[in-house]
Amino acid sequence: MTATCQRIVLASRPNGWVTTENFRLEHVPVPAPGPGQLLVRNHYLSLDPYMRGRMEEKGGYAEPQKLGETMIGGTVGVVEASNHAGFAVGDTVLGVLGWQEYALSDGTMLRKVDARSVPLQAWLGVLGMPGVTAWYGLNRICKPKAGETVLVSAASGAVGSVVGQLAKLAGCRAVGIAGGQEKCEYVVAELGFDACIDHRRHGDVKSMTRALREAAPNGIDGLFENVGGTCLDAALACMNPFGRIALCGLIAGYNGQDIAIHNARALLVSRLELTGFIISEHLDAWPPALADLVPAVAGGRIKYRESIADGLAAAPEAFIGLLQGRNFGKQLVRLT
Repeated sequence: MTATCQRIVLASRPNGWVTTENFRLEHVPVPAPGPGQLLVRNHYLSLDPYMRGRMEEKGGYAEPQKLGETMIGGTVGVVEASNHAGFAVGDTVLGVLGWQEYALSDGTMLRKVDARSVPLQAWLGVLGMPGVTAWYGLNRICKPKAGETVLVSAASGAVGSVVGQLAKLAGCRAVGIAGGQEKCEYVVAELGFDACIDHRRHGDVKSMTRALREAAPNGIDGLFENVGGTCLDAALACMNPFGRIALCGLIAGYNGQDIAIHNARALLVSRLELTGFIISEHLDAWPPALADLVPAVAGGRIKYRESIADGLAAAPEAFIGLLQGRNFGKQLVRLT
């Protein structure tokens, strides 16, 4: 009898909020590797906000997710069979093998990782795309100097949490924005930020601006922006001249809403530098980023938190929760 495994495909494109009906769970035969291929048993799947944009039919910075095909997603797993000279059975590997339990690979964009000093799933979060994104945006765009103030939105998330801790290691004052008292307390007490603002208590730009000025009395020199909207407008009003802004995400508009910048005048008046970036276009950043991140994580100088859903069938609901801010830290799905 042929062994089967599960995968999740995109069944339909969202109209506004993503729903579970946009996905379909399928049972398919476990594939066998051909010449030059290897078979990976995925152990963890990463869920990330960028996936929402890929679900749209319109083009963006990357090709849209095709209907009826396995949802895109980062994974870590173990090689179970190999006809590839560069990979052996038992190797632990990081790749983009999608929302499925087993996957074939020809080795392209597949990287061996060491799961001895850190848990395997850490290579999807603090040592994966989110961690490298944080490192790049902070060091290459915000360019922090000791004594400066760095503001991070979505500060308890997989990217923002690393940004603030790296800023503290660089000698900066780190201020976060997060949703809810529990997340704000975690950002300060566990991650070591100097302050964290609960955006749920500040529903308009005026209120958020007051809160930011209290938390950052010397102004903001570097802004790592993950959200957009009200928080970004308020932050622009508090930026110091020649401040640097790393525009990483706009989660406030992932359902198609307009995300106007109402305080654009500050970009000119304060001579601000705003740079949007996509980390997949900066592969040269991975070696120096990991050279900094791996020892810091292994040594406990950078902490992280995970939200883990069990089983592939739980992935759609976990992804919806991520987009609605219900996750706490890096959102993963455990597949074994």
